[in-house]
Amino acid sequence: MINLLPPEEKKGILLEEKKKIVITIWVLVLFFLFCFILILFSIKFYIQGQIESQRIILQQVEKEFKQSGVQDLQEKINSANLTLTKLGNFYQNKIYCVKILEKISKALPQGTYLTNLSVDYIDTEEESGFRISLSGLAPTREVLFDFKKNLEEEKDFKEVYFPPVNWVEPVDIDFTVSFKMR
Repeated sequence: MINLLPPEEKKGILLEEKKKIVITIWVLVLFFLFCFILILFSIKFYIQGQIESQRIILQQVEKEFKQSGVQDLQEKINSANLTLTKLGNFYQNKIYCVKILEKISKALPQGTYLTNLSVDYIDTEEESGFRISLSGLAPTREVLFDFKKNLEEEKDFKEVYFPPVNWVEPVDIDFTVSFKMR
């Protein structure tokens, strides 16, 4: 086919075709950009939905955790730790029974015999130490009074108590005494 148009018209037609191609390319680019933006928005909404569903699942799991036996186990562990701490304090502040018996035997006068010895550990907020109770036989009131005086003179013995019943009999006295020791 022969084109008989003048060269200026040929240039104009060629320019028109180039404009159409450029416009078509720009329309296609804008269309693909628009599609790309729509794809990105759909991905964004999908991810937000997944995050929200995971957050709800996490909240449910936390509720189950709080209601489950793990919480009970944690309380048991805390209780055991408290017990172990108390035991550690007890062993740290321990007084050997040998020391207690040695101090009692030093305070015991000749002719006096013990028939019973009770040692209880006391651990409260106000005090800690031992509550010691003794019972035994003393030949006379004077010997029993010496025993009382010896116990009261011992610096580790506090609150020495002889019941009034101990002082009724003049000889062969069945006595009891209680005191505290730190």
